[in-house]
Amino acid sequence: MSDLVSYTKDGDVAVITVNNPPVNALSPGVPEGIAAGIDKAQQDSGVKAVVLIGSGRTFIAGADINEFAKITSGEKKRDFGLLPILLKIENCPKPVVCAIHGTALGGGLETAMACHYRVAVPTAQVGQPEVKLGLIPGAAGTQRLPRLVGIAKAAELCASGELIGAEQAAKLGLIDKIITGDLLAGAVAFAREKIASGEPPRKTREISNRLGDPAANAAALAEIKKQVSQKARGMKSPLAAIEAVEAAAKLPFEEGCKKEAEFFLKCLFSDESKGMIQTFFGERIVAKIPGIPSDTPLIEIKTAAVVGAGTMGGGITMNYANAGIPVVLKEVNQQALDRGLATIRGNYEATMKKGRLTQQQVNERVALIRPTLDYNDLKDADIITEAVFENMALKKQVFAEIDNVAKPGALLASNTSTLNIDEIASATKRPEMVIGHHYFSPANVMKLLEIVRGAKTKKEVIATSMAVSKRLRKTGVLVGNCWGFVANRMFGPYMREAEFLVEEGAKPEDVDAALYEFGMAMGPLAVGDLAGIDVGWKVRNEAKDRFPADMRPHRLTDKLYALGRYGQKTGAGVYRYERGNRTPIPDPEVEKLIAESAREGNIKQRKIRKEEIVERTVYALINEGARILEEGYALRAVDIDIVYVYGFGFPAYRGGPMLYGDTVGLKKVYDRVCEFEKQHGFWWKPAPLLKKLAEEGKTFAQYDKERAGT
Repeated sequence: MSDLVSYTKDGDVAVITVNNPPVNALSPGVPEGIAAGIDKAQQDSGVKAVVLIGSGRTFIAGADINEFAKITSGEKKRDFGLLPILLKIENCPKPVVCAIHGTALGGGLETAMACHYRVAVPTAQVGQPEVKLGLIPGAAGTQRLPRLVGIAKAAELCASGELIGAEQAAKLGLIDKIITGDLLAGAVAFAREKIASGEPPRKTREISNRLGDPAANAAALAEIKKQVSQKARGMKSPLAAIEAVEAAAKLPFEEGCKKEAEFFLKCLFSDESKGMIQTFFGERIVAKIPGIPSDTPLIEIKTAAVVGAGTMGGGITMNYANAGIPVVLKEVNQQALDRGLATIRGNYEATMKKGRLTQQQVNERVALIRPTLDYNDLKDADIITEAVFENMALKKQVFAEIDNVAKPGALLASNTSTLNIDEIASATKRPEMVIGHHYFSPANVMKLLEIVRGAKTKKEVIATSMAVSKRLRKTGVLVGNCWGFVANRMFGPYMREAEFLVEEGAKPEDVDAALYEFGMAMGPLAVGDLAGIDVGWKVRNEAKDRFPADMRPHRLTDKLYALGRYGQKTGAGVYRYERGNRTPIPDPEVEKLIAESAREGNIKQRKIRKEEIVERTVYALINEGARILEEGYALRAVDIDIVYVYGFGFPAYRGGPMLYGDTVGLKKVYDRVCEFEKQHGFWWKPAPLLKKLAEEGKTFAQYDKERAGT
């Protein structure tokens, strides 16, 4: 046996233990070690049964995802080495009991289902989450799961990637027994029960009574496909998973496995899988900051404070309370404070009604929030976050106040979305402790935290900010200090093109529909209505001295602002909204404003194809992203992609704007950008890095590797 898998005996029961920390992934050597253990147990006449268990914190949390990348790059053959090993487990003449704690996911659950029986601790979770990587189960998961839980439930689990707890898994027939005491002892005792029963080992692949009736299956699968098409809009792997599960009801096991393999390979070599896998690894890559080693000392964060109880401040406050960190919430007057607290309570109550929190949990979280009107109540906070309106003078005033009361060593963060962190820090006597923490709305929901490094920000402050993002269940991405940072600097050209397209003849709903169909969570004009047209106008007004006067004409939204059409909050923006309903309704009044804007800009309107809508908006993101990357405001192209996937709902299955550019081909993107420059003017000037990579036939991914020296 290898170091990855050990073999011991408990009397007449062999114990095979997987020991591949941290998550016991099925890396090379692990499946082979399990197979060797099964062989050894079969050859030992003193062994009557086998228990397969994981050491450490979990059973087997899945395959080694790096192996998928090796297959797609040609480094490794397209082998299916796990499937024969699972058949070896299933064909063992002695009962094999799988003992699950932590998680059994993907290949881990496939391994468990190849065993004859499964026991688990009450806290264990199981699932086939391969679709979250743009894949489907590839080692008979779609064939064994329906034989245990039925076709409909198996299709639902494989298509959603949902994890289920041990209790639910037991009700479904996936788990045979819940072990409340010591797992290994309980599993060995269960194995001895099977020895004593004299029953032949139960092979999952031979179970057929759960496969159901073809007509009932067809109706159930049609409904699941409909739901999946809505929830996983644009993705192909969930539908492939359903098709593979359906094969389990129609074909013998061996033929079903062949059909699954066809679907798996098609998914593995798809752009969808490439994008999803990059997103998976991207979360881990962005946590690595050059020049800031993993052992950098951290500031201990036991208490927090937030200045500003508006929409953003309230959401940030909830983040700390959700993480179990006591937080002081400061406002300028009682009315504003009461309004902010009421919103926080309303958000918690809405979550409770959905069954995601209990009343006790809500009470505990609200109790961690201490409201105040006095800056002195911030004096003991380890981290203080400013969340006031996006105005430099106001933010500097607030930071001066914070600086007067904050204790030495406290981390001071600004929730600015566009403004210069160094200028904000200049209002304090400790600029080295100041950093940007740009949350995305709603702050208590959105996963991204854009962390903005100032010129004097200490390494300890950066490292602590990255650690805080994890505690708050956010993905922290470190960016440089330019106007708009990465997220909003790129969003500007994206929105510019959306407005221009409307002036040139596209209807607002056509622009939004094209981007929604592309995979964006919302179209750009609907996003503007959600965020607030007044907010965008004020941000532009704040930055008016930073750009040439003719750089960003916003004729349409300026007209909307002047009319008080601020978006959803006023019931009218680019679209009209019914009271209590966020569904955008096209408005003839806006059509008149668009026609006015076109006349003022001397723009001849025309019919615009959805392909041009996508290219104009998404290529604007890529071009500005290339500029940001070359200027060093983003550490890597993948950092930009993570910002856009988690901050703006860019489709994860496309991997983010920069990977999407690589997928399309940077030469094609560059050539189109050059065409747009000729047609539409200087704001389409190609980024030097885009031009360079296009001419060299390279990608942003290669640029990342070359800069990292790998």
